Amino acid sequence: MAVPTSSDRPICDYDGSRYRTDFWEGQGREYEDRVERIALRRLLPPAGARLVEIGAGFGRLADLYRGYQQVVLLDYSRTMLVEARERLGSSSRYVYVAADAYRLPFVPGAFDAVTMVRVMHHIADVPAVLAQIRTILKPEAVFVLEFASKRHLKAIARYLLRRQTWNPFDPEPVEFVRLNFDFHPAWMRARLVEAGFRPERRLSVSHFRLGLMKRLVPARLLAAADALLQPVGALWPLSPSVFVRLRTPPGGPVAPEGALFRCPLCGATGLTSQDQALVCPQGHRWAVRDGIYDFKEMAG
Repeated sequence: MAVPTSSDRPICDYDGSRYRTDFWEGQGREYEDRVERIALRRLLPPAGARLVEIGAGFGRLADLYRGYQQVVLLDYSRTMLVEARERLGSSSRYVYVAADAYRLPFVPGAFDAVTMVRVMHHIADVPAVLAQIRTILKPEAVFVLEFASKRHLKAIARYLLRRQTWNPFDPEPVEFVRLNFDFHPAWMRARLVEAGFRPERRLSVSHFRLGLMKRLVPARLLAAADALLQPVGALWPLSPSVFVRLRTPPGGPVAPEGALFRCPLCGATGLTSQDQALVCPQGHRWAVRDGIYDFKEMAG
């Protein structure tokens, strides 16, 4: 997995990887998929005008957005977006966008909802990404975020047994592998509030993410038990995954009807289509390839 740089920040790039087949399909993660879907259904409004999933990958969760009129799937990996388009089709309801979360190519106030699952643990500059997400949301819009928690039972046990050096109770994030971060729930909440979000609900997810347990107990039974614990565990989350629903305050910009893209370099709106590219008023060109709007690098 390459780690290129954009906006002077390192980015995990899954381009060319076999994430779908090597990590999800047939890899014993049915339990994780089930419990994440349960959490999303609990937190995400069932319908709306426009939603964007940041880090959508191959579109694993896209079927949960069927109540939205337009669904934007954004990922840094072009190859994953190609897989998503092959799975979901070329309907105008889906918009496929290659871009990074530090430079979101959307006009302010464009979205009713944002989801971000299994992405924040790759983000080196959390406040910068939260500021971008805050900008693209309408007033009183919903943001559903999943993040990897450092204060979970396995980490606590390993720390007490001196099998890991980092302290799960220390509020600061820990980078346990290159561009893989775990966050303390209190630290994450503080960053979300600083970014202007209002926390509404929290769920503790994936309580039974243990290899032996997943081999012995059917995924549907583990997921059912996890579903019971999610609201209760939220009072003091000790699971490796935490989901939160946040809302933007009233007031602020709302995108003009139909407006979606802005130039990630200069911020200009009013991009026009020209020869398989989107061109901003300042002349920056962004390619449109295989039905994917590519904002990773300027077109020639």
